[in-house]
Amino acid sequence: MTTDPRRSPGLSRLPSLTGLRFVAVLFVFAFHASLEAPFADAGLRKNYADAVANAGWLGVSFFFVLSGFVLTWSARPQDTAPAFWRRRAAKVYPLHVVTWAAALLLLAAAGTPATAYQAVPNLLLVHTWFPDRAVFSNLNDVSWSLSCEVFFYLLFPFLLRLVRRVDPARLWVWALVTALLVPLLPVVSELLPSTPPLPFGSGSVRQFWFVYVLPVGRLLEFLLGVLLARILLSGRRIPVPVLPAAALVLIAYAVSLRLPFLYGLTSVTVLPLGLLIAAVAQRDARGEGSLLAHPAAVRLGEWSFAFYLVHRLLLQHGHRLLGSGRAWSAPSAIGLLVAAFALSLLLSWALHVLVERPAMRRFGRSRSAPAPLPAPPASKATSTPTV
Repeated sequence: MTTDPRRSPGLSRLPSLTGLRFVAVLFVFAFHASLEAPFADAGLRKNYADAVANAGWLGVSFFFVLSGFVLTWSARPQDTAPAFWRRRAAKVYPLHVVTWAAALLLLAAAGTPATAYQAVPNLLLVHTWFPDRAVFSNLNDVSWSLSCEVFFYLLFPFLLRLVRRVDPARLWVWALVTALLVPLLPVVSELLPSTPPLPFGSGSVRQFWFVYVLPVGRLLEFLLGVLLARILLSGRRIPVPVLPAAALVLIAYAVSLRLPFLYGLTSVTVLPLGLLIAAVAQRDARGEGSLLAHPAAVRLGEWSFAFYLVHRLLLQHGHRLLGSGRAWSAPSAIGLLVAAFALSLLLSWALHVLVERPAMRRFGRSRSAPAPLPAPPASKATSTPTV
């Protein structure tokens, strides 16, 4: 007989995973900082850029897998699709609209205003469906990942129903197959036009869009998170502890740096990231302590969404104000990056307190409670309550 691990102490809100969110956003910050090329020393600039070349891809992949895991973990049988969509819209759109408006103003101030062709799809978070870099990477360009998340949210109530019907004994097979499909994306992308070329990495704009930006392909990472959460909820265990899982992530990251560009984006890191997320949750289920569950780490994790949305704007436009293309000595460059990080953190705190939390309180709760969708029958293989 299995039990629902959410009843174990310390796991109801997955505090360690919340703390781990901020670690992931640090990888994204380090990558975007390298794009500003702040170091005047050519050797140092190249070494830093090489070291963090895939850090941004790693961080976003973590967030996609984590999203599927956490949403599955927190799902309840009495919930409805409209109520779920309402909560997610309240979480995502208010902060997005604020940073979208800020990006519009900053671009206008820089003398490069966005066109309606760029701004409207971005506002509606549908811009990743356009295989045009001027559309999917514009304004606050990190918002492309929110466009993917919106697609995931729309499908989640239906995906969860399907995954709940999977025999718990086969969940691991489904998870492994899902992870192994990710490396097929760059293989299939070889069928797409090889021009125009990307201004970074290798491959074409359309190939990069298909492998990394198009929500359909990124759904695999989200689905992996859903399946891993169901594995734990079915009473099964993750065979890899936290530290070995973290080591696997680092090894996979090192391997990704040596692969062709499109193959290094997510292919080898997605499964280690999934194992790390599940292992951290499993450790919380046992009630074991963790630095990631410390209140300060959890608080930083709660700010991570706002941090993600503001840091790129601050790095890009802060550099423009200081002098586009300007570089500094190592001590000065490090000091400027620390200042950019601190200011991003301050802005993320303000946005979390003044926008994100009030929006969730105001719009995240349904005024009327519609009749819940019927819960699926319990599996004969487990006594775990349906979630």
